[in-house]
Formats: sequence, structure tokens, C-alpha cells
Amino acid sequence: MDAPRQRRIVAPDGGSVGELLRVTAPVDLGAIDPRSTPGLPSVEGPGEHRKAWAREQVELVGAELGRQQEMLFATAKAGSGDPARRVLLVLQAMDCGGKDGTIKRVAGAMNPLGLHIRSFGPPTEEELRHDFLWRVRRELPPPGYVGMFNRSHYEDVLIARVGVLVPEATWRARYDEINSFERELTEGGVTLVKVMLHISYAEQGQRLLERLTDPRKHWKYNPSDIDSRARWDDYQAAYAEALSRCGTDAAPWFVVPADRKWYRDWAVAHLLRETFDTLDLGYPAADFDVARERQRLLAGGAGAGGAAEMNSR
Repeated sequence: MDAPRQRRIVAPDGGSVGELLRVTAPVDLGAIDPRSTPGLPSVEGPGEHRKAWAREQVELVGAELGRQQEMLFATAKAGSGDPARRVLLVLQAMDCGGKDGTIKRVAGAMNPLGLHIRSFGPPTEEELRHDFLWRVRRELPPPGYVGMFNRSHYEDVLIARVGVLVPEATWRARYDEINSFERELTEGGVTLVKVMLHISYAEQGQRLLERLTDPRKHWKYNPSDIDSRARWDDYQAAYAEALSRCGTDAAPWFVVPADRKWYRDWAVAHLLRETFDTLDLGYPAADFDVARERQRLLAGGAGAGGAAEMNSR
């Protein structure tokens, strides 16, 4: 009988995923193939085998992300190290780009109690009475948490620009405001991971058709999606400028080819894992005498009722 195959995380080829997917100005999205798989190790076998392998790797990386998340949360709770530290994943994409699916797959192994997931739609009347960053500041993850934004403050230089929701002078000024805001965040303990999920025009069309064909997906469809699709080139230009103007050393942008959902999930999972590795996390030391507390417990310090409860487990 063959020995069981050992499940282990396989390192990306050609360097870290962050190094391979980070973009620098000027950004040319047309030069990035949405079906490419940078960093993916060579996997023998048909396409279905590659998908299954990548999904298994996401599960393994997810388990490691769960451990790192726990250390981040424990550090904040104990008030040790940098108690203000937190991680924020910002996801941007064209309609059908896979933001929901990415969050579902990558966050699946993390403890929901330490996650802070928020989605940003059209601003409410209350939000419109404030500056565009007001609603984003209110939704920042607390210290010790992993935050995930489905859309973000970048909508205010994307849809606001393409849809002509504000004058050009207004949205152009927002690039500097965003850079200042993100610099403030990173100086305050927030580690930003900004990801654009890059899909092709053809792939978006196929995914929209699936939503119209399958009654179970009708709820995902919005007639305005076709209107936005008609402005595809305008949105690509808006994304390219946002990525070019707001990619900094402290808060870089990563473009993940996202036509292949299984590669998308694999790449984002590795980006988060590499980010956690830079934080040098560990479990906080106990602020009590562990040996003494153990001795008290074994000597019956928990009380008769507590001892009986322990024995019944």
C-alpha cells in the first residue's frame, strides 16, 4: 500500500507572490494577462488537477492564516508588542471580479470573532453629508483584527470619475487625500494589503451570463452592470491611474489575474501569508505565574464544583 501523501504548503515559484504581483507606476493593465498564473508552481496533470491542487493549498495556507490571526488578536488583547496592530485587505474589481468569492475562500479558516468584513455600496444620504473618507474611517478594523473591505474609498476615484458623480477637480484631489489617509493608517499600526482582482472583458461577460441563466444567481445581477460594462475602457483607465497614483512603499498595490478563480484564491491567500510573516508575530507571554496556577488547579484550587465539572468532561 502506498504511503499517504504528505500535505504541505508549496512555496511559489520565482519569488514571493507579493514581488511578482506588485505593480509600479505607470500601470498598464492591458499588459497583465487576466488568465496568467504568476508564481504558481508547476503542477502536472489536466486543468481539473491544477484546480484541486490549488484549492488544497488554499486550505493549508488558510490554516496558517488562522494561526497568525490568533496571535495578532492575542497580542492586542494582552496589550503586548504593538497592541494597535491590525491587517486590512482592500479588494477592488470590476463587476463579477470575485471579491465575495475571494473573501469566502481566503477567510474561511480564520476565526470569525477576529474578522471585520465590510462592503461599501452607493453612499447613503448621511454619508453624502460628510467627506468621502468618513464612512471608511468608521469601518476600520479594531486593533488585533483582520479587516476585509469589499470595495473601499477607491470607489471615489473610480465610479465617481467614470459616472461623473463629482467634478473632475474633486476626484483628482482625492488621490492625495487617499495617500495621506493611508499614510496615517500605516503609521497608526494598520498593515494594508491592496488588491485589484483583474478580470477580462470576456470573462466578465461569461459571469454575467451565468447570473442571468441560473435562477439561483439572479439576486447577484443588477441591470446597472450592463451600463458599467459599456464603460469598460473608461474604468480600466480609472483603475490604472488610481493604482499608479496611490501605490506607495507603505501601501503598495497588487494586481491579481482573476479569470481563473482557483489561482485568484491561491494568490491572495499567499499575499496575506507573506504579509503576516513580515509582522513577526508570537503569542504573548503570560502575566501570571504559570507554574503556581497549575499547582493551584491540580491541588483543587478550582473548588469542588469546578473539579467535578472537569472530571465530567
